[in-house]
Amino acid sequence: MNDNPTPIEGYAYIGDQRTGAMVSPGGSIDWLCLPTFDASAVFAAMIGTPEHGRWLLGPAGEATTTRRYLPGTLVLETLHETLSGTVRVTDFMPAARDRADVIRRVEGVSGEVEMRHEWTVRPWYGKRQPWMNLLDDEHGRRLTATAGPSRYELRAPHLPGVGGDTFTVTAGEVLDFDFTWQESHLPPCRHVDVDEALKTTMRESQEWLALSDYDGDYREAFDTSLMVLRHLTDADTGGIVAAPTASLPEEIGGGRNWDYRYCWLRDASLTIEALLSAGYQNAARLWRDWLVRAVAGDPTRMQIMYRVDGGHDLPERELDHLPGYRGSTPVHIGNGAVGQRQTDVLGEVMVALEMARDMGLAEDEHTWALQVALVDHLADNWEAEDNGIWEIRGPLHKFTHSRVMVWAAMDRAIRAAQKHDLPGDTARWRAVADTVRAEVLERGWNAERGSFRQHYDTDEVDASLLLIAAVGFLEPDDERFVGTVRAVEEDLLRDGLVLRYRTGSGIDGLAGDEHPFVICCFWLASAYARVGRHDDARALMDRLVGMRNEVGLYSEEVDGQGRFYGNMPQAFSHLGLITAALDLQQYAGGPGRAADSGDRS
Repeated sequence: MNDNPTPIEGYAYIGDQRTGAMVSPGGSIDWLCLPTFDASAVFAAMIGTPEHGRWLLGPAGEATTTRRYLPGTLVLETLHETLSGTVRVTDFMPAARDRADVIRRVEGVSGEVEMRHEWTVRPWYGKRQPWMNLLDDEHGRRLTATAGPSRYELRAPHLPGVGGDTFTVTAGEVLDFDFTWQESHLPPCRHVDVDEALKTTMRESQEWLALSDYDGDYREAFDTSLMVLRHLTDADTGGIVAAPTASLPEEIGGGRNWDYRYCWLRDASLTIEALLSAGYQNAARLWRDWLVRAVAGDPTRMQIMYRVDGGHDLPERELDHLPGYRGSTPVHIGNGAVGQRQTDVLGEVMVALEMARDMGLAEDEHTWALQVALVDHLADNWEAEDNGIWEIRGPLHKFTHSRVMVWAAMDRAIRAAQKHDLPGDTARWRAVADTVRAEVLERGWNAERGSFRQHYDTDEVDASLLLIAAVGFLEPDDERFVGTVRAVEEDLLRDGLVLRYRTGSGIDGLAGDEHPFVICCFWLASAYARVGRHDDARALMDRLVGMRNEVGLYSEEVDGQGRFYGNMPQAFSHLGLITAALDLQQYAGGPGRAADSGDRS
């Protein structure tokens, strides 16, 4: 076990819209899956030890380190100041189709700095030793590491030996290091022009970000979150991953360690809503096409998550050769929740697609026919108990949020038929929507508490109930929603931050505890804005924005001291920031009164 691991909040993230790397303050890339998000890791030190793979390029001695993303990008700039001098390291991943590159430019700023260089390539999550070769060509020497279908190559002015080496950088020197993945049966790929790759990466990123129409009080945090969502999306397939990492613990030393490198329909739908709301009208097309491919076939077989390419197979397994982050085991890859029944999922999908239609995304006979088949199947099967939004691994229940999202699925299907002249059995969908609504208002309501309940057989509350007004099930100023917000405050706040639910109730069937959930905190800020508690909304939003790490990232969970837990960077957390920032702007005029005419629900 690594006795002194980098805190989760210490990591920065770079990516190429196919995969991404986690970079420590000391210059160690401790996690990277190649060539895609859900491929096996070649650097797995983040949940293991340095021997499980990493690429270290940082000061050999003590240094004061500051980091930032270059404006409008996820190009990472790190400044190391030592007693003898200062060095700048620029890390980025240029986009490419037939290869993947991590480029690290080292520049001497002042004096001289001794740098430590280690390149430990360990495919299959640190388990395999590749075949190493030292080669020469017209561009200099390079190291290659070959393992089955993959070849990893390092081109650098200073190549490390076994166990690593040191070299000195002096003021004015510029040294470029390029690590490349390529299929091993192909001839060696071309040398990268680093200057051109950096300019292109920055230009494309900044041009994309300029499409955002948000100009509110949280612009810098908003822009960083947009960039994170962009870099959690596969630019080729349209798949959107929940996070690029696996098995970072929700509780240090505990067993709540899950693999998030897959495409949850719910998470992706909410991501699309956030991007659409920020002005990205074309964001939904690529993902809608991915959805059609992934779900195509028998609608009764729809999964709640898929691989990045739309594949169905992601079995959960344990990697017993890895010690886990700070001893948090078991280490999981794959995700067993793939087989769960989560009745809410189609509701999130239909809400996102209806928003996309309203913003100009046209349906064809195939895309709409799939949605009709899915909605009709849900209309036949909505009454069964399910695992809920939080993927409960305990007994199934009739979760209130799941039922609300069944209503939302029917409601958006009816809107599609009526507003966009699409065919469908709207009378039947309306009957189901009315039945579900009546049931929720009766069985999901706790009259004694004046709040909705987590599921029909409990008096516990759940943070997902904060979405009841956001999807239009109730108006924000409805006393039933106001009372639910109050109950969430009473039961789920820890250090002023919001838990998903009380794990002590035993609802999830798992041992241990967890920390406040970042997106739930943003849901509460949005709810405050919707019900007219604008000072509370602003105070919570300011606190949450201040809890980002040095470069503006969030993991899944956070505690009152600012420590991060769970996988990172988390799409849920960053889309939550975007949505809350828009809600604070939209509802500034009071409960239920929008500051503009757009419907961002």
